[in-house]
Amino acid sequence: MNAPISRTALLFGKIALFVALLSACGGGDTTTTTSDVQHPTAVEASRLLSQATFGPTVEEINRLSEMGTAAWFNDQFSKPQRLHFSYMNSLPPGNGDDYDQDQFFESFWQQAVNGDDQLRQRVTFALSQIFVISYQNSTLAYNARGVANYYDLLGAHAFRNFRGLLEAVTLHPMMGNYLNALGNRKTEGTRVPNENYAREIMQLFTIGLRQLNPDGTDTTLPATETYTSDDIKGLAKVFTGWSWAGPDKSSSRFFGWGDADPNRDWLPMQNYAAYHETLPKTFLGVTIPANTSGEASLRIALDTLFNHPNVGPFIGRELIQRLVGSNPSPAYVGRVAAAFNNNGQGVRGDMKAVIKAVLLDPEARTVPTSSTAGKLREPVIRLANWMRAFHATSSSGRFRMDTTDDPLWGLAQTPMRAPSVFNFFRPEYVPPNSSIAAASLFSPEMQITEEMSVTGYLNFMRDTIQNGTGMSNDIKADYTAELALARSPGVLVDRVNLLLMQNQMSATLRSQILAAINSNPGNSDINRVYLAVFLTMASPEYIVQK
Repeated sequence: MNAPISRTALLFGKIALFVALLSACGGGDTTTTTSDVQHPTAVEASRLLSQATFGPTVEEINRLSEMGTAAWFNDQFSKPQRLHFSYMNSLPPGNGDDYDQDQFFESFWQQAVNGDDQLRQRVTFALSQIFVISYQNSTLAYNARGVANYYDLLGAHAFRNFRGLLEAVTLHPMMGNYLNALGNRKTEGTRVPNENYAREIMQLFTIGLRQLNPDGTDTTLPATETYTSDDIKGLAKVFTGWSWAGPDKSSSRFFGWGDADPNRDWLPMQNYAAYHETLPKTFLGVTIPANTSGEASLRIALDTLFNHPNVGPFIGRELIQRLVGSNPSPAYVGRVAAAFNNNGQGVRGDMKAVIKAVLLDPEARTVPTSSTAGKLREPVIRLANWMRAFHATSSSGRFRMDTTDDPLWGLAQTPMRAPSVFNFFRPEYVPPNSSIAAASLFSPEMQITEEMSVTGYLNFMRDTIQNGTGMSNDIKADYTAELALARSPGVLVDRVNLLLMQNQMSATLRSQILAAINSNPGNSDINRVYLAVFLTMASPEYIVQK
C-alpha cells in the first residue's frame, strides 16, 4: 500500500474502532418497508445478499434485482450441493496417511467465494455455529475428512426438515466423539451413562435453558428452567450403546479396537444392544419403558425434543442472530417461530420456510434507524465479503488457507475451529461495562472483539487488501473494475459503499475517505483503491451489519 496511512492515523483508527464497536451494535427500531420486494433495487439486493450470502457481488446484485426475490430463493433452494468430503477425497492426504484441516479450509473458501449456492453456504456456516464440533478437539483434529463430512451434513439438511437435521447431527460419529456419545455405555455398578450430549442437545441444539413464549420471551419472571438434572440423567440413557458403524456389532468394533472400518469417521453410528440402557428412561415428562431398543428410544427422544414448544423460538432467534441482528424484537422471533411450527401446509420444522421467514421478515428487510441496530460482522464474514466483492482468485487454484485463529496476526476465528461447544461467542453475550450492557442488549460477536483482535483485524486486512492472503499470498483480489474508477474518487467510493456497506455509508465517513484519497495528488491509482477499500472495512459503520 506504500504506507498511504500514517502509523499515528492507524493507531487512532484502532482506538476509535474499538470504542465505536461498543456502542454501534444491538437491536433497535426500524422504519417501514415491504417485507418481500419482488424486484429489489440494487441497494435492496445488496442488503439482502449481505445477510443471505457470504457477500454481494455486482453480478449477484444485478441477478437478484432482475429475477426477483421469490425466484432467487427458489433458485437457491434448487442448487445442487458440492461436497467438501468429495474435494478432500480427490486430494492426496496432507500429512503421511492423514487428511488435514488445511484441505478442508481450501474447500471451504473455494465454495464461500465461488459457490453459486450462496444461500446454502451461508446457512450452513450459521448452523455450524449452533451444532458445534471443532477441529480444536484433539480427536477431531486427526479426523479431517470426518469433520468435512459433518459440515456437508449440515449443508444437506439446511433446506430440509429440522427433525432430520437433529437426527443426522446426533448420529454423526464426529459429534459422537466431540460430546462423548460415541461409546457411551449403560448403567453398570457405579458407572452411569455420560451426560454430556444429553445436556447439550437440550441446552444448545433444541430447547435452551428457559421456558419460552412463542415470541422467545420468558414464560415467567424469574424464568422457569426447561429441564432439570433428572431430565439430563434420563435422557443420557437414550444415548447409550451408540458407536462406530460397521458390518458387525462386536465389542471390538464398539470400542474401536482391531481393524477399523475405513468409512467409520463419517458413516452414522449404529446401536449396540449389549451396551444400551435397559432401564426406564424418564425425561421432559416422557418415560420410555424398560428394555426399549436403542433405535426406538432415540426416535422417541428426538420426537419429544422436536415437538417441544421452545424449539421454534429458540432456534429461530439463533438463526436471526447469525444472519440478521443480535437483538430481534419478540414479534420478529414470534413470526419465525410460527413458520417453524407450521410452514403454511401443516408441516413443522420446514427449514426452507424458517430461512425465508428469517430473511424476508419486515424487520430484516427494513433499514434500521436506531444506532444500536444490527450485528457485528464476524471476522470470517468480513474476509469473505472482501473476497467476493473484489473477485478474489487463487494462483494455485486451491484457495490455500490455513488457520486464522491468532487474534493479533489473524482474525481470532477460523471456520470449524470454535474453542468450545458454545461456539466462538454465546448468543446472549453482553460485553461488560459497555453501553450495550447498559441498554440490556446482546452482542455475541463482541466476545471475540477486544483491543488485541481489533488491532489484529486491521493489520490483517491492511496487508490482505494490498498483498493477498492465504499460504504464500495465494489468494488475491482483482481490482480491475475499481482501478477504472480510481481517477473519479467519488464514484470509486460509491462502488465500494454498495458492495461492502449496502449504501449505508454516512456522509461523514464518505467525506473522510475521499479526503484521505485526495490528500496526496500523487497517489497511484492502485493506492487510491487500497485506501477506499481499507478505510471502509476498518470503519465501525462497515463492521456493524445493518
